[in-house]
Amino acid sequence: MPSTYHRKRGLIEVLVVIIIVIALVGGYFWYSRIHTTASAPAVAAYQTPAEASNVYVRFDMEAYDSIVKNYWQTPTDTQLSQLYQSSLVKALSLMNIADASTTLATSDRTGTANMLANAFTYATTTDAKKNLAVGILQVAVYNLPPSGRDELLSQTQQVALRQEVNNVNPSTNLYDNLGVPTGASVSAVDAAYKAKAAVLAASSSPEAKAALVQLNYAHQVLSNTQTKARYDTSQVEPTIFSSIMGSTLYVYISKMSPTTLAEFQDALTNASSTPGLSSMIIDLRGNIGGSLTDAASFLGYFLGSNQYAFDLYAQNIYNVVRTTDDRDPKLARYREVAVLTDGMTQSTAEVLTAALKRYHIAYSVGATTRGWGTVENTFPLQTTTDASTTYALLLVHAITLRDDQQPIQGRGVDPDVAISDANWKVELSNYFTSPGIIAALKKEADQPPIQ
Repeated sequence: MPSTYHRKRGLIEVLVVIIIVIALVGGYFWYSRIHTTASAPAVAAYQTPAEASNVYVRFDMEAYDSIVKNYWQTPTDTQLSQLYQSSLVKALSLMNIADASTTLATSDRTGTANMLANAFTYATTTDAKKNLAVGILQVAVYNLPPSGRDELLSQTQQVALRQEVNNVNPSTNLYDNLGVPTGASVSAVDAAYKAKAAVLAASSSPEAKAALVQLNYAHQVLSNTQTKARYDTSQVEPTIFSSIMGSTLYVYISKMSPTTLAEFQDALTNASSTPGLSSMIIDLRGNIGGSLTDAASFLGYFLGSNQYAFDLYAQNIYNVVRTTDDRDPKLARYREVAVLTDGMTQSTAEVLTAALKRYHIAYSVGATTRGWGTVENTFPLQTTTDASTTYALLLVHAITLRDDQQPIQGRGVDPDVAISDANWKVELSNYFTSPGIIAALKKEADQPPIQ
């Protein structure tokens, strides 16, 4: 059973540099695990005079209410007011405001609003008040357990995170790596690749080797008509790389993005003309997660629609998630399935691994997953302290569960065959009967994913 919410005064010992890094770039990693983005809440009536007269108090207290409503645990007013008090102390110290009172007259919502109102009087400029209001929330949400999963996001950060979850990198252009115009034909891509690859391959410098890796990747994406079309349309890079290993279809999934399901279908379709395939390896090593909605769809390909997929746990309630897609007949030929995991398989990839194990669709091989079992949603704040930006809370909205119904968080999903065991190659035969998949696993399970 998940642990209860707890918070003690003095919890916040966050270093300045960590707070700055989290505020600026942390969401890049965590937004990739978002299940869905919540709609904006309705504007609440001001509950205290402090909020009615002070927009900065209103800003922080709107977040207070959002945490109570949307965070995966339900904190009491005492717990949350003390968290705000500790966060105020830290935010003031970072701004070198030494004289402000941080007394919490009553450990409840009203006491919190009054404490904040008093503290803002010591921030003597508009910019100081804005920075204090933002700083309080940055520290407070960072320290919600599990520490470091929740954030206050500016509009710029929200855009960056949406690009990450969509697998879009606006700072790169794969066509530039090849030296051809954006949208160039496959034949032009091939010609440019051959010319540049020959030059880079002739050099032994580290720079040339790194450039060749980038060149190979750009060519791989842009020489395939399916992945090229997605890149040309929305700059989305592929998340799936597949290959044939004897009688085994190998599918590496780097993350769960909006295009992953279509890419998986492409891999199945492309392999459908290959005779003799009877097993599949789904490589989730290093997979940083993604949308749980896509995970439910993916499981539907194996189980059929409207089947129990997994549970999410939030505010003392188990919420059942069901599959959404029909069974895929192209999967019928794959009688044995293996899932490869490592210590960086996380979030949605862990849920997927646990579900595939639960239904005996697949056995897992590799290492215990990361244990990053949280689901984050974004919750916009309607109160603004600065006309130039808006903010949203990124909150852990639920936690995910393993195949034994224990929280994934802090535990991970254990493999059926651990490659840390000296006899792991021998143990494969306890789970698989096909010589083809056993041979493929012996060859690849302790090697980097194939891309």
